[in-house]
Amino acid sequence: MNNAEFHTKTFIFLLIAVSIALVVILLPFYGAVFWGVILSILFTPLYRRMLGLTNNRKNLAAIGTLLLCVLIVIVPVTLIASSLVHEGAALFQKIKSGEINPAQYSQEIFTALPAPLHSVLDRLGLSDVGTFQERLSTTAMQASQLLATKALSIGQNTFEFVVGFAVMLYLMFFLLRDGASLSMRVKQAIPLSAEHKRHLFNKFTTVIRATVKGNILVALTQGALGGLIFWILGIQAALLWAVIMAFLSLLPAVGAGLIWAPVAVYFLATGALWQGFTLIAFGVFVIGLVDNILRPILVGKDTKLPDYVVLISTLGGMAVFGLNGFVIGPLIAALFITLWDIFGSSRSMDKT
Repeated sequence: MNNAEFHTKTFIFLLIAVSIALVVILLPFYGAVFWGVILSILFTPLYRRMLGLTNNRKNLAAIGTLLLCVLIVIVPVTLIASSLVHEGAALFQKIKSGEINPAQYSQEIFTALPAPLHSVLDRLGLSDVGTFQERLSTTAMQASQLLATKALSIGQNTFEFVVGFAVMLYLMFFLLRDGASLSMRVKQAIPLSAEHKRHLFNKFTTVIRATVKGNILVALTQGALGGLIFWILGIQAALLWAVIMAFLSLLPAVGAGLIWAPVAVYFLATGALWQGFTLIAFGVFVIGLVDNILRPILVGKDTKLPDYVVLISTLGGMAVFGLNGFVIGPLIAALFITLWDIFGSSRSMDKT
C-alpha cells in the first residue's frame, strides 16, 4: 500500500468515526435537531420574502421568520397540548369517580347484540362479559391516568423541554440564515453528478414540505371535524377525542375512523339511532372525504408516492421513530425510490 492510498483510507476512517461520534453526541437532542431542520425547510420561502422586506439583512430576516414560526406553529400547539392534558385529567377523575363507566357501556352493547351474534361470540370465546368489562375498565383507567400524569411529567421535565426548545430555535436561526451555503457545501461533498444531486435534493425538500404540510393539514381538518360532531352529539371530552383523531389521521386510510366508528356502533347498539346514523354519515362523507380528497392532492401529488407506499412507510416510520416517523418514513421511501431510479437510469445509459 502506497502512502497516498494509506492516507486516503486513514482519512475516510477518521471521517466515519467523527461522524458517528457527532451523531451520538446529538442523540439527546434528536427531536430538537430534527424539527429545527424540518421547520427551517418549511419556512425558507417565508425567510426569502423577509429578506426582500429587510433589504437583504439576513439576521433580521431570520429573527422575523422565527417570531412568525413561534406565533403560527408553536404557540397554538402549546395551547392545545395544555388543554389536552387538562381535559385528560378531568376525564380520569370522572372515570375514577364512576361518573363515566366503560364497563356499563360494554354491558349495554353486549345486551343489545342479536342472538345469532351472541352464539358467534360464544364460539370465539368472547362472550365472557365480565372479563371483557374488567379489561376495558382497566385500559380506560390506564389511558386516562397516563394523560392525567402528563401534567406532572411536563412540570418535572420543564428544564429539558426548555433546553430542547432553545436548541431547536437556535439551530433554526442559523439554518435559515446560512441554509443556502450549507446546502451548497453538502452538495459539493456528495460524489454524484450535478443532475443527480439536484434531483435528490429537490426530492428531499419536496417530500418534507408535502408530508408535513399535507399530513398536518389533513390531521387538523379531520380532528376539528371529528371534535365538532362529537361536541354536537354531546360526547364528553370532545377536545380530547379531537386531538386523538388528529393524531390517528396521520395514518392514511384508517385514521380517525378508529375513534368515531366504535362510538357510532355504541350509539346503534344502545338504541340511539339518529346519533349513530348521523355520526356514520358524517364520518364517511365528511371526515372520510377529507382524507380521500385532500391527502392525495397535498401529499401524494407532490411526493409522487403510491398511496400504499405512503401508508406502509408512515406506519413503519412511526413504529421505529415514534411521532417523528410520519415524516421520516415517507422521506426514506421517497429517497429509496429516487436513488433506485438514478441507479437504473445510470445503468441504462452505460449500456447505450
